[in-house]
Amino acid sequence: MAEEKGYETRSVKRLNTPKLTSAYQKEWFMGLRKRIEAGEPFGFVGANTPMEILQAMDIPFVVNQWWTAICAAKQMGPRFYDLLEQAGYRNDICSYCAAAYACSLDPKPEEGPWGGLPNPTLIICGETCSSGIKIEELMTEAFGAEAFRIHHYHQDVIRDNWWELSCDNWEELIGKKRLDFYENELRLLISFLEQKTGRRLDLNRLIETLNNVNEQETYYRMTRDLIAKTVPAPVTVTDTVNAVMQAQWHRGTRWGVEMAKSLYEEVKERVEKGIPAVPNEKIRLLWIGRGLWFNLAFYQHFEEKYGAAFIWTMYLGIASDGYIRRNVEENPIRSLASRFCFLEDILHVPPFNSQWFVKEAKHNQIDGVVFLVPENCMNNGDFSYNIIKSLEDAGFPVCVLRADPADSKKWDQERMVAAVEELIENRIIPKKF
Repeated sequence: MAEEKGYETRSVKRLNTPKLTSAYQKEWFMGLRKRIEAGEPFGFVGANTPMEILQAMDIPFVVNQWWTAICAAKQMGPRFYDLLEQAGYRNDICSYCAAAYACSLDPKPEEGPWGGLPNPTLIICGETCSSGIKIEELMTEAFGAEAFRIHHYHQDVIRDNWWELSCDNWEELIGKKRLDFYENELRLLISFLEQKTGRRLDLNRLIETLNNVNEQETYYRMTRDLIAKTVPAPVTVTDTVNAVMQAQWHRGTRWGVEMAKSLYEEVKERVEKGIPAVPNEKIRLLWIGRGLWFNLAFYQHFEEKYGAAFIWTMYLGIASDGYIRRNVEENPIRSLASRFCFLEDILHVPPFNSQWFVKEAKHNQIDGVVFLVPENCMNNGDFSYNIIKSLEDAGFPVCVLRADPADSKKWDQERMVAAVEELIENRIIPKKF
């Protein structure tokens, strides 16, 4: 791929855990295909849906954004987005949400990653993005699936210290009226799944699943904190982003817990042995936005020349602060509803998340921020200004990269490298040294 692109796209691996998670993905997916071919129902869900319910009901499912990342990592994004253009869609359609729909247009779907995406029979989606809603409607029609939409209850609640309340005081944080609404939405979803699949939700199994989630995310929090306090950092985002992202789509399983524990233990060992990821680390960078799956080597491009290490992404950050809900036994559905509706705020409501990024930048001893803002995502325009302003006001210079995180044919390596180098040379180095 380096020869085709003219630059290296594959990152150097320092840890074993990302290799384990990557290897497992293919094995798991092939097993999932066999279950579907045997006649089991197959759910296709968005990243901000309560997938733990499907996990507890043993309904096979794939996450939309996971599939997009797999397509991008395998350099197959351009193929699928070309199919959209050939079908008459504009070339700035939201690529991160549309990859799976593009697969439905493929005359040779079996040539997709690992034999291609099976036809979903159930599609579970939210309604926080009008573009995403339309794409999901097209998918439902194309695949002949049945859809369930979780309705959105919008409420502007600005709590700059949400991360101090979310684990134990989520009722106070979210409010009874809104939480009642989302609990009812999840109960309707459960009824829909039971009716369409013939399976029943065992609340004890759901409690077990949610406690596994808590354990998994606690390991991520411990990992985040180790990286934050250790200078030079023991790992960079190229070591954590795949390990975290891939295991997060298996939240609630013991495999997910074991992978989170494995990542923590590897990072802890490097800290104890004094093994840095970037020995000449001088600058610590924070990456906001979706992972650059088709070009993870980009994160390492600045290490040797500047001693600049990308050490933080939202994947580990949100895992650390956004998912844990203790004391789930009393009402597991309500506790899950509290996280589901709250993560919608973290991802989509501007004031809710801006100060969290500032908190994370301070906690991780960050010198500068690179923010990937996809111009083809309707949500990014809503919240990017607030985050950028909050970080800049707090003293963290921000470089904005306007690029497509899933379609590699739209990536301009030279321009993106130059933008980050400008941040380092003109805004970080003069201030820091």
